[in-house]
Amino acid sequence: MATLLHIDSSLSPAEASASRAVTDAFRKAWQEQHPSGTVIYRDLAADPVPHITAAAHTAGFADPATHTPEQAADFAGRVKLIEELEQADAVLIGAPMYNYAIPSTLKAWLDNVILIGRTAGETPSAKGTPVTVVASRGGSYAPGTPRESYEYVQNYLTAVLADALALDLDFIVPELTMAPHNPAMAELVPLFEASRDRALQEAATKAKALAERLAA
Repeated sequence: MATLLHIDSSLSPAEASASRAVTDAFRKAWQEQHPSGTVIYRDLAADPVPHITAAAHTAGFADPATHTPEQAADFAGRVKLIEELEQADAVLIGAPMYNYAIPSTLKAWLDNVILIGRTAGETPSAKGTPVTVVASRGGSYAPGTPRESYEYVQNYLTAVLADALALDLDFIVPELTMAPHNPAMAELVPLFEASRDRALQEAATKAKALAERLAA
C-alpha cells in the first residue's frame, strides 16, 4: 500500500487555515483511493522539529564511527526525518507565505532532510517522488501582478525540492486569503472565493490522479 507523507506548517488551526483546508482535501481524496494505505503526518506548528544544530550538521559529513555522543543523538533525529521522506510514495506539504517566505518551522524540517550525499547531490535518495505543495498566500504574487518580485515561496521551494532533492514538484496556490479579514481587500473577496474553490478542486483531482498513477 502507498505511503503519503503529509506536512502542515500553518500557524492557524484547521478551521482558519487556507493551506490546511486544501491539504485536508488532498489527503481525504488520497485516502479514498488508498483506504488501507499509510499516512505519516507531521504538524510542524503543533510539534516543530528541532532547528538543525552544529552537531547534527557536522555529523552529516563525518564517518558515523567518529561521531561524538552529541553528534550521534542529534543526527539520529535527522535520519528519522530523512527516512520518512525516503519511504514515502508521495509527499504533501502545506506552505503558507509568512512575510514573503515559508514558515520557519518548514525551513527547519528542510534543513534536517537536506543531506548532501544522501537526499541531495549526484544521486538523491528520494529522486522522482511526487510532492504537492499548497502554497497559500494572503495577496497575489502571480506573474504580472505588482508584487510578483516578492514571490519567494515557490521560487525557493522549487530550488530546494525540485533542484536539490530532485522531487517531482507540483503546486496548488490559493491566493488572496486575507481578503475576508482585511477591509481594504473587501472588493477582492469574490476572487479569493474563486481561488479557494479552485484550489480545493485541484487538490481532490490531483490527489486522485496521483493515487491512480502510483497504483498503475
